[in-house]
Amino acid sequence: MKNTVRELRAERGWSQAHLADLLEVSRQTINAIETGKYDPSLPLAFSIARLFAQPIEAIFSDSK
Repeated sequence: MKNTVRELRAERGWSQAHLADLLEVSRQTINAIETGKYDPSLPLAFSIARLFAQPIEAIFSDSK
């Protein structure tokens, strides 16, 4: 799954660790999502979308 989490995080000047703290996940989880090695659960995807104030489909897409 392709996503724009890295870009959204960078726009805000947040580290992976800071984003992980805000979402209550590990920094490794954020890294894996950003690199496409891990697709977040639906609740986590909703949390990410809420945090960035964007719809899920604006952040995540099913194309590689």
